[in-house]
Amino acid sequence: MTEPQQTYVQLWQAIGGERATPKHAAQLLDAHFNTPSPRRHTYVVVVDELDLLVTKSQSIMYNLFDWPHRPHAKLIVVAIANTMDLPERMLHHKVSSRLGLTRINFQPYAHAQLMAIVRARLVGCAAFDADAIELCARKVGAVSGDARRALDVCRRAVEIVEHEWRAQPTGQAMHMVTMMDIDRAVKEMQAAPHVAFIRNASAQQKVFLVAMRAAMRKAGVAEVPLGDVAVVHRQLCLMHAMRAPSYEQIGVICAQLGASRCVLAESSILDVRQLVRLAVAEDDITVALKPDPVFSKLATS
Repeated sequence: MTEPQQTYVQLWQAIGGERATPKHAAQLLDAHFNTPSPRRHTYVVVVDELDLLVTKSQSIMYNLFDWPHRPHAKLIVVAIANTMDLPERMLHHKVSSRLGLTRINFQPYAHAQLMAIVRARLVGCAAFDADAIELCARKVGAVSGDARRALDVCRRAVEIVEHEWRAQPTGQAMHMVTMMDIDRAVKEMQAAPHVAFIRNASAQQKVFLVAMRAAMRKAGVAEVPLGDVAVVHRQLCLMHAMRAPSYEQIGVICAQLGASRCVLAESSILDVRQLVRLAVAEDDITVALKPDPVFSKLATS
């Protein structure tokens, strides 16, 4: 969706089978959930990235959580948010009062879970020492709990071992990946130039990168329009009591990150329709911002 109001359009298209403008779709949905119908099916609506539906009036979120309370609605809403304390932090009382009492917090992977994931991916491969896998899981679990990061560390450790083996005289066997190789891989990845740049970037540049990652995850693609990133950027600023930059200022921020090779743009002329993509690994953002007491929570949300 390009904007929060498109929620009404998508929901009415799924229920009513036709497209309408956001305003008209909201009216049709309100009438639908207020009108009794013995033939009505029960609808279960899953709202992912709930954080992105936060608006100044909060009318969209109010309607989404108020409609299930209507006597004839037969509507169940399951919301998924990156911010665990979203109701307390951002929602007006009239909205939070409509929420159900069931809340499930999904924690990042613990090191034991990461070990199981890595071992499952390495079934049939005897290239890793058991202690090396455990160290990798503990290192990643202490920072982000991201399974992709753990696999990236393992991949880099293998590259290190292969490079050293190729530099040795012919005929010597390649040794297994050890704890020392894992430790070296982790340090290399944390000391990479782009990680250092992100760590020392301005506050708005950091927000932009987090917003870009969120927009990519929501769309499920590697390239997203700059306008989508700008919408998320401004919403994140609103959620975390930061000054929201204008769209023109966000374009300047994007250009700065492009010059630093953290972001790739479709062309040098940036407007809201331009496609942009990250030139760094998503988890590098988490790693870079982890030491920052202000941005660590934002980066892991």
